[in-house]
Amino acid sequence: MKAAAQTIRTGSMDGLVSGLIGVIIFSGSLPATRLAVLGLPPLFVTSARAAMAAVLAAVLLLILRQKRPQRSDLLSLAVIALGVVIGFPLLTAMALRSISSAHSIVFIGLLPLATAAFGVLRGGERPKPLFWLFSVLGSLLVVGFALSNGGQASLQGDLLMIAAVIVCGLGYAEGGKLARSLGGWQVICWALVLSMPPMALLCLFTWPQELAAVPVTAWAGLSYVTVFSMLVGFIFWYHGLAKGGTASVGQLQLLQPFFGLLLAALLLGEAVSWSMLAATTGVILCVAAARYFARPQKLPKR
Repeated sequence: MKAAAQTIRTGSMDGLVSGLIGVIIFSGSLPATRLAVLGLPPLFVTSARAAMAAVLAAVLLLILRQKRPQRSDLLSLAVIALGVVIGFPLLTAMALRSISSAHSIVFIGLLPLATAAFGVLRGGERPKPLFWLFSVLGSLLVVGFALSNGGQASLQGDLLMIAAVIVCGLGYAEGGKLARSLGGWQVICWALVLSMPPMALLCLFTWPQELAAVPVTAWAGLSYVTVFSMLVGFIFWYHGLAKGGTASVGQLQLLQPFFGLLLAALLLGEAVSWSMLAATTGVILCVAAARYFARPQKLPKR
């Protein structure tokens, strides 16, 4: 009994650490996408990142001799591909043509709620009612902090970000469920491979006519979202969701906006305000509380 409890605790901590690494990697996704779409068409950015990441994923699967997913897994892989490989990158790329990456942080703060909601619907998870309370509080903290920092606003961009959050939450939850049987990094790799044919064709169709006119920063942004946002981050993220639970580990997404601001401070020399530190502390407390109440309620003995 003690050994089993220790195994559960170890798996939960392993999932938490893996999920945190994934969140740190994802924190650079929107700024990198913003850099990319300032010099490249959104459709090209979306298709190129997916197609190139799919090549890397296929090589990884071949080298490590991974078995093919079962036929029953194909529907889940299609949902994941539409959500996180195609939907979220395309919708955010389109949104970031009219809003700033700082403004888009508002909506990323709502992603844990979408992930948890779809985790309940698709993964069969049943967190306690207080889980939802702390999820909402944490999301409101993120939204309030992001709004207080301003940002370029656009109704079209806002609607695109809302749609992006919905499809991404579905993809995250579906991936976390499938990762329990297929494996965390295998899920995103197979989803990428599944989406490779249409994405490769779209990449060729939207190829920039004047490559010399594309700034280096746009290529740098595309490189980051291809290697890290599209593949490496998901390897850690889906492993974390599988080990620690979709509803529980998903709350770490609330920290993503603040990691993004921290990266801006370290790399761009931007000042870190006391309000940021205070808001971050509040979010961490909400994440900790939400993780605790994500545990299913025990039924009373008869």
